[in-house]
Amino acid sequence: MGWTYVLWCLCLSASECWQLASTETVMHGKVQSPQYPQPYLPNLQKEWDLCVPEGYQIELSLTHLDIKPSMGCYQDSLTVVHDQKVLGKFCGQENPGKQSIFSQDNRLTLIFQTSDSTAELQQHIGFSATYKAIDIDECSEQDPGDGSGPLCSQICINTPGSYYCSCHNGYKLHLDQHTCLSSCGGCIFDKREGRLSSPGYPDPSPPFLSCKYIISVEPRFIVTLNFTDNFHIESVDTQQGPRCLHHWLQVTIPDREPMKLCGAKSPGLIATNSSTVRLDYHTDNEGLSLGWRFDYSTNEVKCPFPGNVAKGRVTPVLTEYFFRYNIFVTCKPGHRLMMNGRELKTFSAMCQSDGQWHLPLPECQIIDCGEPKPLLNGGVTFLTGFQNQYRSVVQYHCNEPFYSLPKGVDVFTCKADGKWRSNHTDVSNTTPTCIPVCGQPTKLISTYQRTVGSSEAVNTIPWHVLLSIDGHRAGGTVIADRWIMTAAHALTYNGNVVSNESLRIYIGLTDVTNLQSSPVLAASIHIHPEYNNPNFLDFNNDIALIKLQDPITFNSSIMPICLPAEGATYVTDMIGLVSGFGLAGEQLISANKLKYVHLLVVEQEMCRSAVEKLKKATDNYNFPSLTNNTFCAGVPEGGKDSCHGDSGSPLAVRDEGRFWAAGIVSWGADCGAPGTYGVYTKVSNYLDWINKTMKEN
Repeated sequence: MGWTYVLWCLCLSASECWQLASTETVMHGKVQSPQYPQPYLPNLQKEWDLCVPEGYQIELSLTHLDIKPSMGCYQDSLTVVHDQKVLGKFCGQENPGKQSIFSQDNRLTLIFQTSDSTAELQQHIGFSATYKAIDIDECSEQDPGDGSGPLCSQICINTPGSYYCSCHNGYKLHLDQHTCLSSCGGCIFDKREGRLSSPGYPDPSPPFLSCKYIISVEPRFIVTLNFTDNFHIESVDTQQGPRCLHHWLQVTIPDREPMKLCGAKSPGLIATNSSTVRLDYHTDNEGLSLGWRFDYSTNEVKCPFPGNVAKGRVTPVLTEYFFRYNIFVTCKPGHRLMMNGRELKTFSAMCQSDGQWHLPLPECQIIDCGEPKPLLNGGVTFLTGFQNQYRSVVQYHCNEPFYSLPKGVDVFTCKADGKWRSNHTDVSNTTPTCIPVCGQPTKLISTYQRTVGSSEAVNTIPWHVLLSIDGHRAGGTVIADRWIMTAAHALTYNGNVVSNESLRIYIGLTDVTNLQSSPVLAASIHIHPEYNNPNFLDFNNDIALIKLQDPITFNSSIMPICLPAEGATYVTDMIGLVSGFGLAGEQLISANKLKYVHLLVVEQEMCRSAVEKLKKATDNYNFPSLTNNTFCAGVPEGGKDSCHGDSGSPLAVRDEGRFWAAGIVSWGADCGAPGTYGVYTKVSNYLDWINKTMKEN
């Protein structure tokens, strides 16, 4: 049969021992052998670990003992153990009475064991014991004996379960809660001058000092310390000089590394350049320091003369600058404040408590307006100045005679705000725009008179455009750098607008073979919204615009024609210049070179009568009608007219040295026959639609 082992634990606090199920704090209790007061069993081993709160010891009292006796309690016994040390081993029949066993701390272990040597049933009943927690008087033994010194350096006060330290008057308890330190320092010295010394000076300093002194005056003053020659703080001599290991006076100045002072040499005069200084004096129980003393004085903080700024001004100008004085920097006209590559709107600096300006002075850099913006179809020339700087003057110019600038907007000056601005106060300061010159070809037609027939045109009609729509010819007119004007019927087929891809546009040359090598592509086609001519009998509103994918650069071969002026009039017998690549000559063959002819504007009633006669003569009444949006041109004797392939071509009128677009070739009958006239769309009636379309697209 083996040993029976039972472990019980009675715990009075949250210690490393096991705790009973009860949460109540137990300061005393009772322990008995199993089955007490009945006889105990053989082959039994039981153990109790008793513990009470820290700061207490256990008092164990055996109230009854009846354990089978044996030599040295070898067989059955009750053993009391503390920290693996046997405090007592008991057996036999004894009644210890009031004799108690004390643990050295808050733990105690009881071990009860029985043997199997008893053959017959024995009648011994075991033991009964009580225990209770006894407060330890820590203050009774000031020195615990471990070399750490007394528990309290001055006064020890015992409390239930613990103790605390206190100090005599004039001392305060250290953070270690055991050591009493001299209650020195802790005051703030705010007078402009004064004297400080170590406790007891000139007598030696007491041990365990931890003194703090703070000198704090108005920020506009700086403190200077002047130590006396009689200076001594215990130190350790090394090859590098004295080391402050156990005693020191530490001087702490804001924004500087603290200075530890010790040894026998006075530090003399210390200029702190600060309005606040902290001093910490420390001693321990080793060594001996004779102490120190110093007088402190103050001077008002003064900043150095700020200096000068080229092309700028520093204000105010004073002989001395003290704490919290402000200075300001302004630049001369045409210059700007700059610091670290960044422009400043304003600048000011303040004299700080450390005697320095809180910001360095900025620079005044001359205004740089940057490169003048480039001018499309023109250029810019410097008249005066250097590197786009303040007061530099430039002049814009356009590529004449094909472009011009509005009057008074060609000269710009680099101003103090860093921008190029026009010298003309009545115009915008934005970069000017080169305006295309319209209706002024570089080469005029040599004869401008009423002659019969047509002639070739070379650089004399630079606004004329040849359109090719799926191989069919038509004409057009350049009216802006991205806009062509033509007839609506030339761009429609079976009531539908032709596609951009089917349209080829040739500009700038007068020979068809050369034109076909450089087509210009359309971006969009805009038919007048009221044009409706599915049967080619209603040519009212026969006008359309083509927007080009890319703008045109004008030259002697390509130039826009002017649009009619507001309220332009069409006077009978006014001479119009019609150009085109349509049918020409007696054989009416498509022309390879651009032709032109001078025609007369015909009175509307005369043109209407001619149309009615033609209807009767041909028994064909399906002729289109004239409207207020059309006019007629030609000569009564015939022989001069626009013809097939000229649809959409311009009729230009020259007035005051400029050609303007008066008409668009719309329809006609019997090209050049006597008594017949060509019908043209009256452009002046569509100025609003033309301008609106170009603006919105």
